[in-house]
Amino acid sequence: MSDRHQQRQQRLKEQVDARIAAATEARGILMVFTGNGKGKTTAAFGTALRACGHGKNVAAVQFIKGEWPNGERNLLEQHGVEFQVMATGFTWDTQNRETDTAACQQVWQQAKRMLADEHVDLVILDEITYMVSMDYLDLDELVRVLGQRPVQQSVIITGRGCHRTLLEMADTVTEMRPVKHAFDAGIQAQQGIDW
Repeated sequence: MSDRHQQRQQRLKEQVDARIAAATEARGILMVFTGNGKGKTTAAFGTALRACGHGKNVAAVQFIKGEWPNGERNLLEQHGVEFQVMATGFTWDTQNRETDTAACQQVWQQAKRMLADEHVDLVILDEITYMVSMDYLDLDELVRVLGQRPVQQSVIITGRGCHRTLLEMADTVTEMRPVKHAFDAGIQAQQGIDW
């Protein structure tokens, strides 16, 4: 039994080694974390933690969440991660298109600065998909800015309903799918667990 296991593992190792050898391009990547499930922002900030742990420079722009308490931000800012946060927060709370558009455009200017900075290794555009779908941010402008970023810079886009143009442009796309969530059973969201 152990000989068969060893042979299987050797074949697997050879396949992985061949894929590693075939990956010869070195550049930053565009990642999208989308879907209706929870965990998109958490996955993005998990990647930010990894990057910080390797001495990389990370910056984040949070659209939608406003001044909502944020454990990831509390930790990552202590490690030099710059955060820019859209002032109005949840657009369904403000219900003011003009104010929300202006707030989006203001924080977008900070995002463009980050996306042009060759010293920033990873930029997180948290919940930016909503800005595109609600027409607060022009898709063509976003695509242009992403295409002009420094070659080594990686970007993570998060949010539900990501536009197909961004999905096609991305190097890696992960879709979070809801299976079960405590909130649906009436359990309150918890600080340190859910946010």
